[in-house]
Amino acid sequence: MSSSKPQLPEVNDADRTPLVDVLLELVAWQSDQIEKLEQEILKLKGETTKPKIKPSKMDQGDTTAEGEDAQEPPKRGPKRQKTEHLRIDATLQVEPKDIPAGSTFKGYREVIIQDLIVESFNTCYQLAQYQAPDGRYVSGQLPEHLKGGHFGATLISFIQHQYHHQHVTQPLLLQFLQETGVDISAGQLNKYITEDIDDFHHEKDELLRVGLSVSSYIHTDDTGARHQGKNGYCTHIGNELFAWFSSTESKSRINFLELLSQGVERRYVINAGALAYMEEQKLPKSVFASLEQACVDKKQTEDWEAWLDEQGGYTKRHRRIITEGALMGGLLAQGIPCDLGIISDDAGQFNVFDHALCWIHAERVINRLIPLNKDHEQAVDWARNEVWGVYTELKAYQLSPTEAQAEAIKQRFRALCNKHTVYETLNQALKRMGDNQHELLRVLDKPYLPLHNNLSERDIRDYVKKRKISGSTRSDAGRKARDTFASLKKTCRKHGIPFWAYLKDRLLGEGNIPRLSELIREAATCG
Repeated sequence: MSSSKPQLPEVNDADRTPLVDVLLELVAWQSDQIEKLEQEILKLKGETTKPKIKPSKMDQGDTTAEGEDAQEPPKRGPKRQKTEHLRIDATLQVEPKDIPAGSTFKGYREVIIQDLIVESFNTCYQLAQYQAPDGRYVSGQLPEHLKGGHFGATLISFIQHQYHHQHVTQPLLLQFLQETGVDISAGQLNKYITEDIDDFHHEKDELLRVGLSVSSYIHTDDTGARHQGKNGYCTHIGNELFAWFSSTESKSRINFLELLSQGVERRYVINAGALAYMEEQKLPKSVFASLEQACVDKKQTEDWEAWLDEQGGYTKRHRRIITEGALMGGLLAQGIPCDLGIISDDAGQFNVFDHALCWIHAERVINRLIPLNKDHEQAVDWARNEVWGVYTELKAYQLSPTEAQAEAIKQRFRALCNKHTVYETLNQALKRMGDNQHELLRVLDKPYLPLHNNLSERDIRDYVKKRKISGSTRSDAGRKARDTFASLKKTCRKHGIPFWAYLKDRLLGEGNIPRLSELIREAATCG
């Protein structure tokens, strides 16, 4: 049986009926879909796919209409002096090999060559010792940043920078150091990566506490993070001022509220805010009535669980809602505003406080639909154009908000979501979008809220890259170190601080770079 693609016979005009035309169009569409599937299979198998070659624009002549001025190319600015601000470490004067007799010296022409010295540098400190008349010994002391180890701060900074920032694995990093003459063991290398970094952990903890105190909204997202061979999750919380990561075994709403509590203090409080949340979550009236007069403020999870056990009769769902409400109450009691904006995708665990949805994720639901015919394609194209039309109007609204413009956007959005097309799957997607109207149009009440969650996705992408290279974490110290340095690195980048300079400043104890929490406060004040 031939494996070649069969060719359609020529159809005479006399034989072309409306039905034949439809069938021919259907066959042509199926052929196109089959070709796309074949290319996708080749791509998944790692084989060469059909290249997309753009048509040549040669010999097309000048397409500028007669009498129409051609667009001038953009003018370039003055060329930057690349070596103007470079630090010069050494100056070497080079004389010509042959200088003709009677020549006059006219100075030097400077040529700056940039290079990098990568080699070990070992220093022997000779600590003078003296014996006092009373028999005591006094000795010279090592610099403060060298006490307690045999490796310099620059080397330790390099290790942490290569592992946490450049994503170099420990075996490759160990091999490189040993090849450059550094006598270090695998255990010592791991120690500098994951242990004795309490100062970094403390500074990371400050990021969330200060970030929440100065922010009117935060972005959040999560990704997989296996730990000790088991599935886990890493949650990102941040905005333009800070980035904070934490890995846990769960990604429930309780877990997210507990992570937010690390910015203040974890407390389980039943107050007006907690009761309002429980009522919104449709806690049964009989259970809700028993909590209205309760006076609870627990700091330890064990004490809170014991209190729930004492009440008795709560189902698993009741305990979950009450615990979520109590955590909300604890956050509100410590100053976290009830209208704190939470920008995320449509994941349910983030739907707390004043939740706003990402428009990019909302449009993806429509973009992923697979039309079955031409009418379906037209319906999907129309819906996507309408979605981006509303999105464009929202961006314009943020610049100069007016009540009339807000009402016009709401009407266009409702018309989009209530539209009944020939494609039923699209209708369901639009209905779901309409159900999320409050969260998608939250910006109409708060124009400062972002319309998408790209910031969180960009921040967490670096963590995903690290996970793909190094795999899962094996120790609790390693997981904590990964979260800490991911948080510090991303926060440094948001404030224009090179992570290499930050590591050296902290390990050498120079103090030239302020605490990142101070930079967050300063940026929030200036903004």
